[in-house]
Amino acid sequence: MNTEVDAYVARSDKWPKEMAALRPILLSAGLTEEIKWGKPCYSHEGRNIVILQEMNDFLSLMFFKGALLNDAAGVLEEQGPNSRSARRIVFTSPQDVARLSETVRTYVGEAIDVEDAGLEVGPAPDPILIDELQNRIDTDAAFKAAFESLTPGRQREYNLYFSDAKQAKTRQARVDKYAAKIMEGKGFRDR
Repeated sequence: MNTEVDAYVARSDKWPKEMAALRPILLSAGLTEEIKWGKPCYSHEGRNIVILQEMNDFLSLMFFKGALLNDAAGVLEEQGPNSRSARRIVFTSPQDVARLSETVRTYVGEAIDVEDAGLEVGPAPDPILIDELQNRIDTDAAFKAAFESLTPGRQREYNLYFSDAKQAKTRQARVDKYAAKIMEGKGFRDR
């Protein structure tokens, strides 16, 4: 057991019992634990397999390539509507951990097999751009060039933010507001 993870669990005021119950299961499956991204992360031969994420209402055991797992038990959940590869198992009590312990072992073994086989989640489909953004691209060649030079992730993030607005007027205002940033080649979160 990793002392940094020991300290993390000891500091936790949300899900320490659940994490304490999961750790031996994960370690017995041959995973190595360490703190990555500020959370307990478990890897196999240097490749990330799962990470523990404390949410307000549950503890998540997130499989980095969960979309490639069989999920025979039907317990894997998507992280959100825009999540492509990660899937998680949700725990709200030590009893949940005990009940799902064999499933966790099986899924970890399967996730290791996925890594050993070198499998990757396929590329994201081309995004369907909202009308307001597509119109700007179609009518402004410089904007089009700038937008297309952004990484696919940055393009996607802008499109998601713009499309989150319910009214066309608000979507257009967002496109207009961020046009200068896009022209500078910056992502949504860049300063």
